[in-house]
Parts: sequence; C-alpha cells; structure tokens
Amino acid sequence: MNASVPALSVVIPVYNEESWLPRSIAALMVSLDRARWEAQVVVVDDGSTDGTGDRLAELAKKYDNITVVSQENRGRFEARKAGLAEATGEQVVLLDSRVIVEPDSLTYLRDQFTEHPDRRVWNGHITVNSEGNPYAGFMAGLVKIPWRRYCADPRLTSFGPEEFDLFPKGTTFFAAPREIFAGAFGDFDSLYDDVKLASDDTRVLRWIVERERINISPGFAAVYNGRESLKKFASHSYFRGTTYVDSYLTSAGPARTALFGALAVGAVGVVALVNRPKTTLVAGVVGAVAGGAVAKRCGATNTEARAVSTLLPLFAGGFGLGVLRGLFLALRAKLRR
Repeated sequence: MNASVPALSVVIPVYNEESWLPRSIAALMVSLDRARWEAQVVVVDDGSTDGTGDRLAELAKKYDNITVVSQENRGRFEARKAGLAEATGEQVVLLDSRVIVEPDSLTYLRDQFTEHPDRRVWNGHITVNSEGNPYAGFMAGLVKIPWRRYCADPRLTSFGPEEFDLFPKGTTFFAAPREIFAGAFGDFDSLYDDVKLASDDTRVLRWIVERERINISPGFAAVYNGRESLKKFASHSYFRGTTYVDSYLTSAGPARTALFGALAVGAVGVVALVNRPKTTLVAGVVGAVAGGAVAKRCGATNTEARAVSTLLPLFAGGFGLGVLRGLFLALRAKLRR
C-alpha cells in the first residue's frame, strides 16, 4: 500500500559560495518542480565574507519557499544544526552548495518514499565533475578504492553498520526523517574540542546506520563540483587527515586498520627518505602509478586514475600531517576531559 508524499525540507549550509549557490538552488528547484513536490528550503549563511549574503537576498525574492538563516562562522556542523532547527518537513534533505541535483533525482526519492516507506534513509549517488579539474578528479578516483563494491557496479542497494566502511557515504546529499537527524545531531560527540575540525558527516552517519539501513541508488543522484586550485587541494588534504582521525580512531573496521597502516608506512617512509632519498622517491612514484591503476580497476575514469597517479604524493603528505594534527587534538581533548 502506497504511503502519502511526506512533507520535505532541504537544508543547505553555505560559506563563501556566491558563485555556486545560485546554480545549486536553481537545479534543486528544477528537480522539485519535476517531482511536483513542494518543499521548504532552509539556507544557512555561516558567516560568509563574500557576496553570498547578497545572492541569498536575491534568491529569497525569486523563490518564495526559501528561508534564510544567518550566523557567525561556526562551521558546517553548526550551520546544519541551525538549519535543522528551522526545518518543518517530515523528511529532510541535506545538500551542499556546490552540489547540482540531477533533474529526476527528487522524483525518484518521492517514489521511493511512497512505494517503499520502509526505505527512509538515502545517501546520494554522487558524481564528481572532474572535467578540467584534476584536484576534484583525484578525490573522486581515490574513494573508489575503498568503495569499489558499489562504485564498480552502481545499483540500488543498502548497507548496515557492518558494511559502513565499504560503501559511499557523506552528508553532501543525504535524506532522512527529521527526527533521525535530530537524534544524530543531538548525540554528536567529537574527539576534538573544536567542532569545526570534527568529522561532521561520518559520526552523524554512523549514528544513523546503527538504527536504520542506508539506501543508495543511481536514481537519487547529484553532481559535486570540487575545489579548483592546488592551494585549496593541499588545504583540503590536510583537513581530511584531521577529520579522518575523528571519524575512525575509535571505531574498529577497515578504515581504522587503514589509518594505522598509513601511519606505519609514513613512519617507514620518513626514515627511508633520510637514509635512501633517491630510492624512496622512485618507490613513491611507482606507488603513485600503482594507486592510479588500482583506482581504475575499482571504477575510476581514466581522468580520475591519472589524477590519482599525479597527485597522490602531495595528498599523502598533506593528509599525513592532518592525521598527526588529529591525533594531537584527540589526545589534548582527552587529557582535558
């Protein structure tokens, strides 16, 4: 028996995205219109310092279903939390400002909610726009290695806590009942004192998957547009290393095993670089090329695989430093507590 279409809220945190936000909103509205699904759209301006505020004012005039929330910069987690507090829909979609929702995605989601009301939690099928952007292509190719079970053959499936590390996940484009999000955000607890550096997606999603299976399908899809510069790539690599520690240090599984393995390899690499610099550099190049080949076998495109081979050494350095920062922050917070 089909259920009724649930009321929907979309929460979008934004920080300095005056260029991407109008495109993201426009694509969202097209998908909502195709689905014939009215929705409340809550956009939280997390202390932007560019023209984002002006763009939001224009968008709020153009679309009468947009609610704008402004706050001092407190990070994506707090921005989403503020947006969730304003949300009134039974179902909530988290959407990032660089994400372009596919035109038929919300039609697919609406049909799933009405025809299969037990499928309440959905992770978006994300395609990364890597055309002319090797930095975005690198990230897209790299994650296909741990998530190869799905990426090599995308299809409608679901996963539970025991498979959590093996499937694509993230709050970039994610749908769940509002009370589920409220519980996950309310119980959120980071290893760090500063929530801006915390893993604001993995910890939330692990809380959710321990209560309901997460569904994923190419039907519920969007395109992510990554950062476009070397400086931003290096900064993001460092940040990802820090959040990785918060995500997996206290959770047994393949991801934590990979963390410890990477630390061991890094320590050996530093010693080898001091004692045998030429041999270590050659080994690093060979390893990077091999990494690209593995990514290709796991579903990466040729462009993504080349990006992995080219940028892996730089990413490894930044990520490793971020991991060390994360371990320091976790230890400091534990001693304080």
